[in-house]
Amino acid sequence: MQIPDGVTRDSGKTNRAPAIVSALLDLYDGGVVELDWTTPFELLIATILSAQSTDRKVNEVTAELFVKYPDPAAYLAVDETELQADIYQTGFYRQKTRSIRGVCAALIEDFDGQVPFTMAELIALPGVARKTANVVQSAAFPDQHAVDPDAGVAVDTHVTRLSRRLRFTRHEDPVRIEQDLRRLLPREQWGSASLSIILHGRRVCDARRPRCGDCVVEPLCPSSLIAGKRDKAGQAVALG
Repeated sequence: MQIPDGVTRDSGKTNRAPAIVSALLDLYDGGVVELDWTTPFELLIATILSAQSTDRKVNEVTAELFVKYPDPAAYLAVDETELQADIYQTGFYRQKTRSIRGVCAALIEDFDGQVPFTMAELIALPGVARKTANVVQSAAFPDQHAVDPDAGVAVDTHVTRLSRRLRFTRHEDPVRIEQDLRRLLPREQWGSASLSIILHGRRVCDARRPRCGDCVVEPLCPSSLIAGKRDKAGQAVALG
């Protein structure tokens, strides 16, 4: 990683944050969604299913799910118990079934069955919070995400942990974390920042055993175990 002159792990977060995210974007090719999808609707469903689950498990389930349910109407045409059985392996299947059916009903009633592309419309869908809306908009509608005044940074468990560990924020609430990230990062990084942070959290910056020796941003990390620092992630609450 090319560290900007004068920026260290003890520098203020306004200098460290953009440098760290730039390095992670380089490492992870700009960040990628590891969910399998071909349409905005598939991405929306997959993102709902990914809560409290792994992308690998979701991809296993959606390989058949997207064939059986090609559009919103298909999810409403079966009994709830059948859909629950189809998504059972992703966990919290009753809640997710209600969310999916609620979203599908709203898409049909309000958007002619199509996924809307503005944040205001996305978060108006039943059960769709800012995390899901940011993931869908940034990946499926990147041009809109770049100009939407309501767009931001998706905050999941990994983004929560790393944002605290890297001292981008002191908060545990995802809304306040997103607000801090929006202030710290240049607009052009918002859509891809969370994707690269998530990948780094999965592959290197583990919750219990961070692999600081393999971390490209270790020289800028105020929680580096190599540098003898205290883990500033603290007891962050797991947030889906």
